[in-house]
Amino acid sequence: MKSVQERIRELKEKKNAVILAHNYQLPEVQEVADFVGDSLGLSIAAQKTSADIIVFCGVYFMAETAKILSPHKKVLIPDPEAGCPMADMLPLEELRKLRARYPQARVLCYVNTHAVVKSECDLVCTSANAPQVVERGFAPGEDIIFVPDQYLAQYVAAKLQRTFILFPGYCPVHVAITENHILEAKAQHPEALVLAHPECRPEVLRHADQVLSTEGMCRYVKTSPHREFIVATEVGIIPRMEKENPGKRFFPAFSGAICENMKRTTLEKVLVSLEEEIHEVTLPQEVIEKARRAIERMLELSR
Repeated sequence: MKSVQERIRELKEKKNAVILAHNYQLPEVQEVADFVGDSLGLSIAAQKTSADIIVFCGVYFMAETAKILSPHKKVLIPDPEAGCPMADMLPLEELRKLRARYPQARVLCYVNTHAVVKSECDLVCTSANAPQVVERGFAPGEDIIFVPDQYLAQYVAAKLQRTFILFPGYCPVHVAITENHILEAKAQHPEALVLAHPECRPEVLRHADQVLSTEGMCRYVKTSPHREFIVATEVGIIPRMEKENPGKRFFPAFSGAICENMKRTTLEKVLVSLEEEIHEVTLPQEVIEKARRAIERMLELSR
């Protein structure tokens, strides 16, 4: 009898499908993926393939981004209930209220937002390119509404010495990592470097040797001469780091930093979604076109 992994691989070939897995996915899901990475990087990778079907193992806004960048491909999400609490904090009505309150301001939205929100923003950014997008996409002194992550916005504001109009959104997983967690981890592993995601609280970032996106972390540890790292982000990234860096050691800043939504995707759900081609992500054409303009402008500014 064939294993679930074997059946998935056979179906991928038969249906000309590509499987994308976010860095926070379960290790066994990452194992069957063609690409593992951050949400935008995965969508761009899928856009460049000749695949007819994209199976996005992540949360819903990520699958939407893949659909925006590959509108003629069929995009499936193994578990349509896998949502993002941060994205859910900013429904379109809240963005419209902010725009009405600050009509002179332009809007920068983090990629961790729903497609309809992206479609009404001027520019999109990631945790990796946010400073670059602000510097290249907005005039000095221009009023910017930065949504939805207040902590990413605060990090960029401090880095660039700019002021943003903030929305009180946040990632529950990253804000659960506290300064005490970092201090305790450093006491246990004094030789380890601290890598922190910019969605963390400012007091956590103050103790970081490097503030990086998930892909930035993976790239950094590959080239760093250091052998030990304290990782202040969702713990699902650590198996990938260990696999890619034999001989180096990785310690979670907080072992409870787990995104339950990311863990909803299982191999069995991947198989069923691909086998039956269910849970397809669809978006209105107008939303796709508007959101795509904001994303493509971001990609131009990031080159």
